[in-house]
Amino acid sequence: MASYINHAVYGWYPYLCLTVFLLGSVIRFDREQYTWKSGSSQLLRRRQLRWGSNLFHVGILVIFVGHFVGLLTPIAVFDALGIGHGFKQGLAIVAGGIAGLMCFVGIALLTHRRLFDPRIRATSSFSDTAILLILFAQLLLGLATIPISLGHMDGHEMVKFMNWAQGILTLRGDAWMLVADAHPIFKAHLALGMTIFLLFPFTRLVHIWSAPVWYLGRRGYQVVRTRRTLGPAE
Repeated sequence: MASYINHAVYGWYPYLCLTVFLLGSVIRFDREQYTWKSGSSQLLRRRQLRWGSNLFHVGILVIFVGHFVGLLTPIAVFDALGIGHGFKQGLAIVAGGIAGLMCFVGIALLTHRRLFDPRIRATSSFSDTAILLILFAQLLLGLATIPISLGHMDGHEMVKFMNWAQGILTLRGDAWMLVADAHPIFKAHLALGMTIFLLFPFTRLVHIWSAPVWYLGRRGYQVVRTRRTLGPAE
């Protein structure tokens, strides 16, 4: 039974989540563009929103980039650069821990604001509140992995998750076996992370696709005409 569950959750489930994540995002953009947004409540508790949002977004961006690079970069690349698994493990703990604490403070402020301000709570949809709580739970699981990682400073556990993630993307049928014996907190962190991808197209998270990163590479500036006063004849 345990083998079947591990195979289903860490072998089949990732493909379901990725398929819904990609196709669901495309379909929602095509059919429901008026819902393609992040609802704003910035007129209420603006100071708490500003601190919470900035800390959360900076922290989550660092965490996302760290996970993306750390899990999907081939191990041979790190070996060629002379980056040892132990060093990489330590860097992930320090950088991830700092970013995680920033994200924790930010999401705690946002959660308190959304749940305990009657006006914001009244204008929040079920999905808005649910996805915020799910992200909070995922962050807590991620922080909970740090003490466990401190007991594996040789980087062996991290290599295991790297091989699993890269095995999923390369359609390796036995990839699930690589994490079958991992610590339950790591496995819960992986499962909830995949579930967030599954829920992504049905929540406000879709606005991530519209992040204006292209502004960083645009070649010119926006031309704005100066305002002039009209004369009597005009």
